[in-house]
Amino acid sequence: MSKTTDAYSLRADEYSSLLGSMESVHDSDRQLIDSWVAAVEGRGLDAGCGPGHWTDYLARRGLEVRGIDLVPAFIERARSSYSGVRFDVGSIDEIDEPDDSLGGVLSWYSTIHHDPSRISEPLTEFARVLRPGGLLVLGYFEGPACEAFDHAITTAYRWPASEFEQTLEASGFEVLESHRRTSRTHRPHGAVVCRLA
Repeated sequence: MSKTTDAYSLRADEYSSLLGSMESVHDSDRQLIDSWVAAVEGRGLDAGCGPGHWTDYLARRGLEVRGIDLVPAFIERARSSYSGVRFDVGSIDEIDEPDDSLGGVLSWYSTIHHDPSRISEPLTEFARVLRPGGLLVLGYFEGPACEAFDHAITTAYRWPASEFEQTLEASGFEVLESHRRTSRTHRPHGAVVCRLA
């Protein structure tokens, strides 16, 4: 993922200014995450945390959580903004957590740059680090076909909800909730809450 890391590194300040705060979060997304975090038992991970606003939000709601991201500039910003929360440079494809060690994983748009042929890599890692019954909540770009598109940072992928859910199930997850949202000013959004079987 070095191309993606480099692309985000070049625009980390711009990204953080535009999207790196809870003020930029849609109300329905906040409600979904509130419901998810209330059900998590044990430690949590913000996988692909970016500038760290979601990680801090989870910590303020009582979750023992840390954030990981491959972009050092994001981690530096997160550490300076949220001193009471742990942040580490790390990959969602190789998560430095023991097997069966976490109660919850938040993956908010952190898999959007994974080619469909490689999407199983982070999903397998999420399944590995979650304990049985652990909860994953994942945000993604929804669309009528699994296809690449020109994202502002670098190539990203949209998925039909049914196909994405089948991919999650093939990685060992039971889909509990599926959400979609569209508007004239934003790309179609998808979110799914899963339990590790």
